[in-house]
Amino acid sequence: MIFKSSFFLNFAEFFPHFYKDWEPSSYVKKADYLFRTDGERHAEPTLLSNFILGSQDGLVNVLGIVLGVSAATSELRIVFVAALAALGAESISMGAVAYTSTLARRRHYLKEIEREKSEMKEIPKVEREEVRSIFSKWGYRGDELELMTEKICKNRKAWLEFMMAHELNLSPVKENEARRSFSVVLLATIFGSIIPILPFLFTGSIHEGIVASVILSAITLFVIGYYEAKVTIGSLWRSGLEMLMIGMAAGIAGYLIGYFVGAVPV
Repeated sequence: MIFKSSFFLNFAEFFPHFYKDWEPSSYVKKADYLFRTDGERHAEPTLLSNFILGSQDGLVNVLGIVLGVSAATSELRIVFVAALAALGAESISMGAVAYTSTLARRRHYLKEIEREKSEMKEIPKVEREEVRSIFSKWGYRGDELELMTEKICKNRKAWLEFMMAHELNLSPVKENEARRSFSVVLLATIFGSIIPILPFLFTGSIHEGIVASVILSAITLFVIGYYEAKVTIGSLWRSGLEMLMIGMAAGIAGYLIGYFVGAVPV
């Protein structure tokens, strides 16, 4: 998003004959809340999604491997080797994927900025009409619509960012975002991958380790889903249970594969 809601609110001061009885709409009030600069902090969606991506993938992947290998063998050393190998490979792989995908998004955004700048210069009437069309979809009509369009198009920076956000539905990607995504996903994947392994460090029985690993992993998955809903929107319990069921489905699949493959004589 590109401009603060004070942009809307200031119209009442600049054009009192149009806004004699004007009251902020629910849309403007919502925008005013979203763009407040009084120091209030909000959850960053990219950070949250990267954390969930890494932790869930690491936990589910290693849980499936741990259960699969433990179903095929009774040797704890083999379970540890397989789990640690999965942890190392998965964490680096996930971090690299986060880095390259974020870098691709940034390059795409920069390319679209240059294209939009070119269009604003070469076909300004068409671009202006696109601004008018967006405001029209928001419910603005008549003089109000023209005033909003004129206000945006007078400021080329606001005009450009408006088109990027509302015509192309693209958000800016900072220069350091790719490195940050790599770090967050890497650490989150390591965190998630360690969870299913922990119980095996405190038990000498592989069967006890399996039960404890499933329980601990289930609790962690539920907490991740619960936290996601808490900082976004939705039912806390439903989100937690959804995350739990996804993880357990992968774990059961790994266990069954290990069980049946291990039962087949080689």
